[in-house]
Amino acid sequence: MSREIFHRIQRIDYFIRIKNTGTPAELAEKIGICERSVYLYLNIMKELGAPIKFSNSRQSYYYDEDGSFMMAFHPKCNVTTRL
Repeated sequence: MSREIFHRIQRIDYFIRIKNTGTPAELAEKIGICERSVYLYLNIMKELGAPIKFSNSRQSYYYDEDGSFMMAFHPKCNVTTRL
């Protein structure tokens, strides 16, 4: 996967957390991708456990529970433990 995929997921996560995605078409425009790609990214996020829902009254995606989508590499600590 390229960095651009991770970047787009982070941007989608941001808009979901602030409840300002708009419709799928509006979200696609904000991120600079096609609407079909929005659905693809949302499905990937859901498959990875993100509880994403859509509010018709707000016209925005939101998380069904508090949290954020975390994707990062955490290097292993180079600490030697002695017993």
